[in-house]
Amino acid sequence: MGGVRTVEQRWEQFHRHGPNALLGIGALMAALSADLIGMSGADRYTTAGLLVAASALQLWWGRARSRAPARGTAARSYYVLRTLIAFALCWYNPFFSVFAISGYFDIVELVPGRFVRAGLFCTAVTMAGSQSGSGMPPASLTNWAAFGALLVLHFSLALLFGNISARETERTERQTATITELERANNRLEQALSENAALHAQLLLQAREAGVADERRRLAAEIHDTLAQGLTGIIAQLQAVTSTEDPALAREHLDRAAGLARHSLGEARRSVHDLVPAALVHDDLPGALKKTVTGWAERTGVRADLTVTGTVEPLHDEVGATLLRIAEEALANTARHAGAARAGVTLSYMGDEVTLDIRDDGRGFDPAALPPRSGTGGFGLGGMRARAERIAGTAEIETEPGQGTAVSARVPLVRRN
Repeated sequence: MGGVRTVEQRWEQFHRHGPNALLGIGALMAALSADLIGMSGADRYTTAGLLVAASALQLWWGRARSRAPARGTAARSYYVLRTLIAFALCWYNPFFSVFAISGYFDIVELVPGRFVRAGLFCTAVTMAGSQSGSGMPPASLTNWAAFGALLVLHFSLALLFGNISARETERTERQTATITELERANNRLEQALSENAALHAQLLLQAREAGVADERRRLAAEIHDTLAQGLTGIIAQLQAVTSTEDPALAREHLDRAAGLARHSLGEARRSVHDLVPAALVHDDLPGALKKTVTGWAERTGVRADLTVTGTVEPLHDEVGATLLRIAEEALANTARHAGAARAGVTLSYMGDEVTLDIRDDGRGFDPAALPPRSGTGGFGLGGMRARAERIAGTAEIETEPGQGTAVSARVPLVRRN
């Protein structure tokens, strides 16, 4: 493709500057041969006037060509005027055929296809007349015969090279069309890859949903075997306390009840994060977030606002649950650690993605200085990342000491079936 462009650029330079150069060469040769061919003073003045006209025409065409493509009425007019001026110059001095020959090279570019042969014939007449031995018009029968033979030769060669040029132009157009089609194919391939990425994200989510369903069945059995039994044990220990008057025995039963309660609380924390938030049962995600943000502001006394941008879409339950849990955890961290006066939550629907941003103007922190997760508290920053990653998303935290904190979650937009 680079080679084709180089050839086209060279031809473009020739079409732009070639006629000017040929006109200059022809003028120089005509000046040197004026005495040799016996040009009169009137002929010299006429030739000079024609040279001025030719130079003005070339100057006008150079400006017109730079403003618009080399097609249309302006191009046809330029070719006709140049051919006529070249014929007139050759009439007075045959060495101007150097300039007239330019009519062979750019006719396909300047003249519509149905007039190409006529233009080539006119240029062939000029070239044959200038080379017939006595200039134009031919002075003798021999000169006329030479003129006829040269005309046939020039016109035949012009047609031959014209056909070659037409084939080359056709080949270039085919290459251009092929390149254009390849670019379209690449665009379609990129679009297909983008659609495949969205499909991949949806398949991941469906696989996650199937896994969660299995996990919930497992959790139901586990809750029955652990939490229910733990609560039953707590009740039994408390009933034993009420039925004894021995303080030491009562304390022993209370200690056992407290141990069972702590164990059951741990089991509850371990199980609850896989359940769909109750806030999403009756509201969509923007509505659930609005209630969450409003309730959090009322409890903490911190001003908090919710902003929703883009066209709201009905999200898959798992996507909505993930974003709501991330918002709850981020706001809880703000209440516990940030000492903020203001917080903001932004939910954005952006084509095939949904983003959630939670910002506060609190004290911030150094992420590198965070202690490792102990497993005894909430889910924390690592938990927010893990939630997003489970549905093929990401969660990032940006913060510095004294500069507040921003949590940004980005997940695929998967619509509710």
